[in-house]
Amino acid sequence: MGSRIVLGIESSCDETGAGLVRDGRLLGHGLASSMDEHARFGGVVPEIAARAHVHALRPVIQRALDTAGLRMSDIGAVAVTTGPGLSGALQVGVAGAKAVAYALGVPLHGVHHLAGHVAADTLEHGPLPDPCMVLIVSGGHTSLLLVRDLARDPITHLGDTLDDAAGECFDKVARVFGLPYPGGPAIQRAAHTGNPRAVAFPRPLPGSYDFSFSGLKTAAARWAEGHTGRDLPVADGAASLQEAVADVLTRKAVAACVEHGVGTLIVVGGVAANSRVRALAEERCRAAGIALRVPPPGLCTDNGAMIAAVGDLLVRAGAAPAPLDLSIDPSAPLEYAALHPAASLAGAAT
Repeated sequence: MGSRIVLGIESSCDETGAGLVRDGRLLGHGLASSMDEHARFGGVVPEIAARAHVHALRPVIQRALDTAGLRMSDIGAVAVTTGPGLSGALQVGVAGAKAVAYALGVPLHGVHHLAGHVAADTLEHGPLPDPCMVLIVSGGHTSLLLVRDLARDPITHLGDTLDDAAGECFDKVARVFGLPYPGGPAIQRAAHTGNPRAVAFPRPLPGSYDFSFSGLKTAAARWAEGHTGRDLPVADGAASLQEAVADVLTRKAVAACVEHGVGTLIVVGGVAANSRVRALAEERCRAAGIALRVPPPGLCTDNGAMIAAVGDLLVRAGAAPAPLDLSIDPSAPLEYAALHPAASLAGAAT
């Protein structure tokens, strides 16, 4: 049997994504976002997100096919995010993926959203080194992972979010600073003219690989409360907050690489698009003799290409497909890239 073209579908939050991957190469993708519809509420509204996915899914899949110059009948397997994420949003993607897989008579694979972020880097830089250290920084997740064979091996968690993730911290502090949603890009823009040493914000959990940004969020809010109205130096606050987040993320990631003797650090997820996080990671990795891989910004945020990349790895590894009664898991822990028992067992056994 020749290699298969894998369709990946992502619908865990406010982006509807479809991607087409074969043998580690991105052939085409489409993306729609409902972010503008959520902005006035200051965060994602689950019902609005789910409804937007219903309207966007078919056009996004068609866009991916058109950019790749392919037809629906060329698809040889389907991969879909089954968790974690918003329940209603995940249901839309899974229903669409089942319909395509059933109609075409091709295998279906349920994929962990965070494994998708890890696999996104392969579309830019090729196969993952075995082992590699992966720092995932997104709106709802901050994790430090030791990854071997993503398609077959269990993923080792060295550290995880205990409360607010880095992206969540940016969103909440941006609101306090009077900046728009989403907070990450707004903080970065405001920080551009600020002094990163203006405010001595705390660096949480210095002796651990776990992450906690709740205290940093509170410290930023109290600092803002200490100013009145127009007197708030937003640029300095944003720059100092961004520096604290980048410092914590990169310091822990590089320390984990050194302790575990891992020569490659991969930084993925939406916050990996932050220019200061990238710059500080480059600086510290260079000093420690560690190779750094960061996908381009378009592959850092949620997209269908990353899910197709995981599906492609699973197909090439010979992972067992999911049954068509595959269900979502909105709070799924990241143990294996595949989110259905048969594939996990097959991967562990090979």
